[in-house]
Amino acid sequence: MYAIVDIETTGGHASANAITEVAIFVYDGLQVVQEYHTLVNPRMPIPYYVQSLTGITDEMVAEAPGFEDLAENIYGLLHDKIFVAHNVNFDYSFLQHQLATHGYELKCKKLCTVRLGRKIIPGLPSYSLGNLCRSLEIPVLQRHRAAGDAAATVRLFEMLLLRDTEQAIAGALKAGSKEQFLPPNLPPEQVKQLPANPGVYYFHDQKGKVVYVGKARNLRKRVNSHFTGNNAGRKRQEFLRNIYSISYEITGTELMAEILESVEIKRLWPVYNYAQKHVEFNYGFYTFEDQDGYLRLAIEKRRKYSNPLHVFKLLVEGHQLLRNLIRKFDLCPRLCFLQKGNGACLPLQEHTCRGACEKKEPAALYNNRVQEAIDWLQQQQPSFVIIGHGRGVDEQSCILMEKGRFYGMGYLPRDVAVTGSDQLKDFLTQYPENEYIQNLIRLHATGKAARLLPL
Repeated sequence: MYAIVDIETTGGHASANAITEVAIFVYDGLQVVQEYHTLVNPRMPIPYYVQSLTGITDEMVAEAPGFEDLAENIYGLLHDKIFVAHNVNFDYSFLQHQLATHGYELKCKKLCTVRLGRKIIPGLPSYSLGNLCRSLEIPVLQRHRAAGDAAATVRLFEMLLLRDTEQAIAGALKAGSKEQFLPPNLPPEQVKQLPANPGVYYFHDQKGKVVYVGKARNLRKRVNSHFTGNNAGRKRQEFLRNIYSISYEITGTELMAEILESVEIKRLWPVYNYAQKHVEFNYGFYTFEDQDGYLRLAIEKRRKYSNPLHVFKLLVEGHQLLRNLIRKFDLCPRLCFLQKGNGACLPLQEHTCRGACEKKEPAALYNNRVQEAIDWLQQQQPSFVIIGHGRGVDEQSCILMEKGRFYGMGYLPRDVAVTGSDQLKDFLTQYPENEYIQNLIRLHATGKAARLLPL
């Protein structure tokens, strides 16, 4: 037995909205054996745009029963049936949420006539209820009213049953089938074809734009996890409605997937990714030559596409390190922008200025010590390679950290020996780094299972 359902609501998600009308047609596969239709008092105002769409006004529902008065009857009509609707997860999420509020746990198998329409009658210009019925010459009385749309869905479902020569409906109902949980616009074959490898996946909207990027140890399992559960919140319901296709990239290891995910979120800025989109106020050491030929060492906020000598999160951390360099290499505090004004600088404790600020020391001599400070700073930063599994048995993965900076990653033939960073770079793709990636690599490098090769 099927319960073919349509509802009207005050808004697009169940957790903060309510039902204004319910229609249920109990169908035995041959004919409708029971009809149920009622307005519902939502106990909240109906927005004007919804009133304009459905024609249901606050006055019409003022004397209607509340859902608490209807829950027992509605549960009795639904609980032992196959729940059928156009974009089934929308109607199901509202009714399940409302029934749960009043003590009834709805658990039904579901069929979506949007998804079934795409599979059984492919090639139509649109699969919205109105356009689908127009293409199939199904009359719709009272469009955007529960009884009219439910009756049209009955006719549509009858047609789908007759044309279902490939047993698509039986397949969707089969135990273990995940189709009833998938977003209505996502082709199920794209989910079935996902590999069980680590990697990064991309959800695309109707225009092909990436709206979400995720990483996975197991692509198939992780993608399917997005579609389980019955969260009735607005964000989740909108998210599911906007998924039209999936693409993916396999990586050799989960660490590589985590790095690539971070890179892609920063590159694509997908609308449904909320983490890792904060602005990172990192600072760095930069060097330049002034008009008098003196090398200047300066602390600045990291600039996009810039290449600082060294990076740090807090300004106070940079100032402390810069003072240490000034003391160790007898640099000038004024030429390092720790002091302002003209004339002689004020030497720091345990430090001697050799007069570069007053041009008493030749630029060439001073610049040699600045370069020594830069070399020493970079030598303190580790260079190493993380070796891991490749995408197949004939390759190995490689992540390169060079002088404390993330250079990039890629894949080497398994028989290539790692001897130096320059040799590796021919095999690697260079990626922009960020604080999140640096922390990922540092955390992994301290783990017992890490395969590190110092360079």
